[in-house]
Amino acid sequence: MLTSLYIKNYALIDELFVKFNNGFTIITGETGAGKSILLGGLSLVLGKRADLSQVKNSDEKCIIEAVFDIANYDLKSLFTHLDLDYDVQTIIRREILPSGKSRAFINDTPATLDSLAVLSTYLIDIHSQHQTQQLTQDEYQFKVIDALAENSDNLGLFKKSLRTYKSLQKSLGELKVSKAEMIKEYDYNLFLYKELNDVELESLNLEDLEAQYEELNNVEIIGEKLSSVKAILNSEELGAIDQLHNVKQELSRISSFGKAYEALDQRVSSVSIELDDIVSELDSLEENLSTDPKELERVNTQLQSLNNLMQKHTASSVEELIAIRHQLQSNISNTESLDDTIAEKEQALEHLNSELNQVALKIHKQRKAIIPTLTEKLEVMLSDLGMPNAKFKIELNYKDGFLSNGKDELQFLFMANKGSSFNELKKSASGGELSRIMLSIKSILAEYIQLPSIMFDEIDTGVSGEISNKMGDIMKQMSNRLQVFSITHLPQIAAKGNSHFKVFKTDIENSTITQLKKLNEEERIVEIAQMLDGAKISESAMAHAKQLLN
Repeated sequence: MLTSLYIKNYALIDELFVKFNNGFTIITGETGAGKSILLGGLSLVLGKRADLSQVKNSDEKCIIEAVFDIANYDLKSLFTHLDLDYDVQTIIRREILPSGKSRAFINDTPATLDSLAVLSTYLIDIHSQHQTQQLTQDEYQFKVIDALAENSDNLGLFKKSLRTYKSLQKSLGELKVSKAEMIKEYDYNLFLYKELNDVELESLNLEDLEAQYEELNNVEIIGEKLSSVKAILNSEELGAIDQLHNVKQELSRISSFGKAYEALDQRVSSVSIELDDIVSELDSLEENLSTDPKELERVNTQLQSLNNLMQKHTASSVEELIAIRHQLQSNISNTESLDDTIAEKEQALEHLNSELNQVALKIHKQRKAIIPTLTEKLEVMLSDLGMPNAKFKIELNYKDGFLSNGKDELQFLFMANKGSSFNELKKSASGGELSRIMLSIKSILAEYIQLPSIMFDEIDTGVSGEISNKMGDIMKQMSNRLQVFSITHLPQIAAKGNSHFKVFKTDIENSTITQLKKLNEEERIVEIAQMLDGAKISESAMAHAKQLLN
């Protein structure tokens, strides 16, 4: 419930602070006194966009702060979802700075207007004549029926499953489109994969192949050079081996004369041993050297094939070709398993379809079952409100496709008078009739669900006398279950409030300001008498006012 409201520097309000109680609160005032200003300020804390023109003194900050007692509203999870600090005494504050910038706070935590708008739907419902038109909209009509049918859990399950269903449908559609594209590429990918796989890439080394090719392709030159080197080393007169042997003999004779000579002798001995190994290896290489045209052709073919593949796939190594082959294999596998994936998704979609149909049917049956109760309650209440011949025909048709809230198509048909025909509510009900229907629906809803505080802004427009008395009774009865405000011009309704506030203008110096005052018992009598009789109050008006307040 709304426990207090503070407004500073807004429109014609300098500064205003007012506390509210539970029950039925009346707000009255002459036309133009500033009731709309009060509503405008309250709307700001509920998420309406701010406008610098609404600030009374543009050099100062405008502040609107509302305090709500939400102990019985079960809103902890909502606060967690909105990332806000929860407090049973929740404070919402809006500030409009002289710069025109607007700020919002919930329990002293900065908040977005979206967060305010979401939270406000759980805190207070400001019902104006404009909002009466909601009654003619499918969304609101479904909301009423589902509240009475206790469909909240079913609708939550349906909407969650429907989101999954639509996501799966989209995924399946994309997969089928992909399949058509992938099938086009499948044969080509398979050809490329086999081409790479036939080469046995893991067993190939590009450097080894190139070296092998060079050796086989130059076997004659290699043989000649090996023979030439051996001849140089083994020549009887000037052969390197014999010459080195002579060098060693000469150095060995002086090796004992000092460490330097001994070291030289040892180095020559090492060179001699190394040279002997070289000659031995030359013999082995020459012995194993042979011309093999077939092997040369095989290596050449393999090398050309590898180079062609690298050029074809713009690869610089065998490792890159192996990676490309793996990717091709993956693409082929994906294409080959696509039918299985599509089948799995189609099966999941079929299962979800069945689940959605079951929940939608349950929603439909519960709606169908509650419609006679709603119709009867509405017609009884409207009869008390001066519409004895009002009749409702609420048609619920179960459709084939899934809608956002089930599979139902809803029509609220209304007939105000005998002899007329049923027609859509927006075409057959006048503004005054719609107001009475809306009040009746709000009253019925209050029996089934926890409604937020509600503020009726002149819902009694166009009615008078006994009907207004009945409307007041309905709002009074509603206030037993929730906090109800009524902005009214009718004394019959004003007299039924638990508390009564008056909005009025006063002139202070060169400025007109709007004020809000809680009336005591005597002041209420005078206010209601004025509502009955005008500015000049007669004794009969005073007596009537007292009678109404009795």
